[in-house]
Amino acid sequence: MNTNELNIYTEKRPWGNFTEFSKEQPSVVKIIRINPNEATSLQSHKKRDEFWHLIGGNGFITIDNNRTPANSGDEFFVLRNSKHRLEAGNNGLRLLEISLGDFEETDETRFDDKYGRAQK
Repeated sequence: MNTNELNIYTEKRPWGNFTEFSKEQPSVVKIIRINPNEATSLQSHKKRDEFWHLIGGNGFITIDNNRTPANSGDEFFVLRNSKHRLEAGNNGLRLLEISLGDFEETDETRFDDKYGRAQK
């Protein structure tokens, strides 16, 4: 499956609205919490794309060579093979992650990691 984007659908209702991110697609949904001033590895995945919707905190998102400030409500799409990293600010960072494609926790190449887990 080569997914370049989610088919995001929003529908208004009298009480507000809802947004549907994934329907009838192979996907894994997670809530990721990053402690204040911590960061994930700079990594990539060969078998999946990732959609991130920030639900709390702030920090920075790196996708390839772009490091962008990130706040609650922001959304990002990471294509497979793109190098990416999540960095939490002083309040930590929480996000909804939807992985699309063949999901395996071990499908990652680490390029840089402050915890000593990068591939040599």
